[in-house]
Amino acid sequence: MELVPLSRSSIFAPPINRLQRRNNLKWKQSKPSVSRKAGIACAGAKPPRNSGVSSQESKRIENLYQKEGRRLLRLLEGLRSRASPEVCGEHHKYFAINGDVGLASIPKKVDEVAKVIIPGLSDDSGGSPISSCYWEWKPKISVHYEKSGSQNVDAPAVLFLPGFGVGSFHYEKQLEDLGRDYKVWALDFLGQGKSLPSEDPAPVDNREGDSEDNDVLWGFGEEPKPWARELVYSIDLWREQVQHFVEQVIGEPVYVVGNSLGGFVALYFAACNPQLVRGVTLLNATPFWGFLPNPVRSPRLSKFLSWSGTFPLPSNVRRLTQLVWEKISDPSSIQEVLKQVYADHSINVDKVFSHIIEITQHPAAAASFASIMFAPRGQLSFQEALSRCQVEGVPICLMYGREDPWVRPIWGFQVKRQLPEVPYYEISPAGHCPHDEVPEVINFLLRGWIKNLESQGSVSLPLLEEPDYVQYEILKELEYVKEGSHKSIKVRFLGSNFSFWNLIISSLKLRLASLLASFR
Repeated sequence: MELVPLSRSSIFAPPINRLQRRNNLKWKQSKPSVSRKAGIACAGAKPPRNSGVSSQESKRIENLYQKEGRRLLRLLEGLRSRASPEVCGEHHKYFAINGDVGLASIPKKVDEVAKVIIPGLSDDSGGSPISSCYWEWKPKISVHYEKSGSQNVDAPAVLFLPGFGVGSFHYEKQLEDLGRDYKVWALDFLGQGKSLPSEDPAPVDNREGDSEDNDVLWGFGEEPKPWARELVYSIDLWREQVQHFVEQVIGEPVYVVGNSLGGFVALYFAACNPQLVRGVTLLNATPFWGFLPNPVRSPRLSKFLSWSGTFPLPSNVRRLTQLVWEKISDPSSIQEVLKQVYADHSINVDKVFSHIIEITQHPAAAASFASIMFAPRGQLSFQEALSRCQVEGVPICLMYGREDPWVRPIWGFQVKRQLPEVPYYEISPAGHCPHDEVPEVINFLLRGWIKNLESQGSVSLPLLEEPDYVQYEILKELEYVKEGSHKSIKVRFLGSNFSFWNLIISSLKLRLASLLASFR
């Protein structure tokens, strides 16, 4: 694929009015050759000058990215040991605080958090049926996806993108529930889930008497198959995969929802293809991915790298991959990760656990993991993708679990700070995967946000009785029935007047309330 930088006029175009963009949104069918061209806009892009982010601020955020990246690496290295109190010790004691924190000019309506009753999930017989499908994107490269709600022909299309190490199965609670009202898809990224290759990309030559272990692991040979010569499981590949999936399979613009890695890919895809996107929802989106330089952005630096995730794996990487893979694919390690990322340990994750175990047993899983870890960064950073979406007028909604030890709340606040007008919902208690941990809340918020956009603003955002409340901070308690008992989750909405000073005051009051409650 040829990469051509954007023109200055397109990069520095003025922001598009959100309602105007929604009125002008039309689907245009394109031939495969045109669809490949749609991704060209990502090469060498710079953040727009009017994005509101200074050079000093960019450096500060970049340093924060590097610090968090090192922290997550340390967290990965300790998978086999128990989670430390630093990671998991504060996750279960959160109390209601006054909803008008830092808003002295707003008349106080009530002394306690308002309670909102929302629907629970239907039982197994009441949800929309899910279909498991495969799409052959390229020769020998098939993509697995699940879909639901095909009967809703006039409804908006919604596409869910998973986090690292999971797949479309992680969104079954959205497929079954939202599939009753929308056309819904969930995708497995190449190299993950069930989108692993069906044959060895670099087979071992058995004539040399290789060991039985080498026969089991794919991608450990000396020569790649022709179809796998340029294969790298990178974020650029996933962005292109999503683009072609929307064009060739869905066939219309979508609301794209991404968790963790899927959030980064969703934002990256929207920044490069705004004409294919109705809106983006970020669920605890990771703001960084990849450790090695991108060959387009840093061609000189990339030349010093002997390997960047292609097949076959170099001999010195094979042994390292085997050692690391033995640790992280061990069932006890997987169980420990699930304990970390789910704040509520009463949630049944047996089905998620069994799906992940099944993925790790695929012969291509180890080499695919190595390719992902050594793949270069994307051509756009997370911050640049945000700026591009802002320029293109792409609607964005933020939904973050408060008790996430991986993508901590500060990252959601960074996005909110860069785009103060976007709605932000902080959910507690909820960890890294709020869509699976509290699907009732996420589905309720998603329905409300989509209705708000589809009505061009005539329907208020979720939890806002009055449109004017969009400026302020509101805290509400959402209650629903789950497995015969009542459950409540606190959701804080941060409006356009959000500030870090108000956040600090709010956090101090929260900790004080927790401290006082412990002495009662």
